[in-house]
Amino acid sequence: MFILSRLDSVPPESFQNQIRELVIHAVGTLSSVAITADNPLYPLYQYGVGMEVHQYLQALDGTRGLSVALTLALDADAPDKLLGFALTLPAQDDDQACELAFLAVHPDHRRQGIARALLGDLQSRQACVELNAFASQVPWFEAMGMQVVAANGPQVLMSSTGQPSGALIGRLDIAPIYETTEVMQIHTYLLNQQGEDAMIEAEQQRDERLDALSLQAQACVRQRQTVH
Repeated sequence: MFILSRLDSVPPESFQNQIRELVIHAVGTLSSVAITADNPLYPLYQYGVGMEVHQYLQALDGTRGLSVALTLALDADAPDKLLGFALTLPAQDDDQACELAFLAVHPDHRRQGIARALLGDLQSRQACVELNAFASQVPWFEAMGMQVVAANGPQVLMSSTGQPSGALIGRLDIAPIYETTEVMQIHTYLLNQQGEDAMIEAEQQRDERLDALSLQAQACVRQRQTVH
């Protein structure tokens, strides 16, 4: 069993660490780059996406000019154990709209209704929930009442109303994360470990996958438009 807990301040360090662990293990589905574990660039994105989520968590104190909300799924028998989380960005000009930025569940606790409960809780409180999903994830979100709106690069924009909210949603500029000394050090390490040719090939592999996902997203949207 699990319980849901909504936080309106920066979570304790123990929960931050558990969230970071979840992100590192699920970076392939949480990152819009959809990096695969067999790509030599994978560790770089594990750090980058982990740092992105970390910065959103720090923004919960309200000092960064961003609206952020966090819901945790905790083990009912051990409330200090994190089973999953949903990080959302409430709209700044519409208190009924928000974007689900990150949704993750611990690998050992999937298919137990946790992700369904996290999203359902959000839908019960917000008239319009938006999110971006890969084409392979769309059927699950559709089963939760989300509707396909449009292709958005390698992902599909979905909304609980079937329409884009048009609301003003503040997001982090993540580009600086990938220009930090830490990322440069990881890149240098990978370059020394893998060699320049392997790194160039890894970037090509990443870009080709993104192109393929973009085509899948477009096909997914076309299919829904044809059906409706």
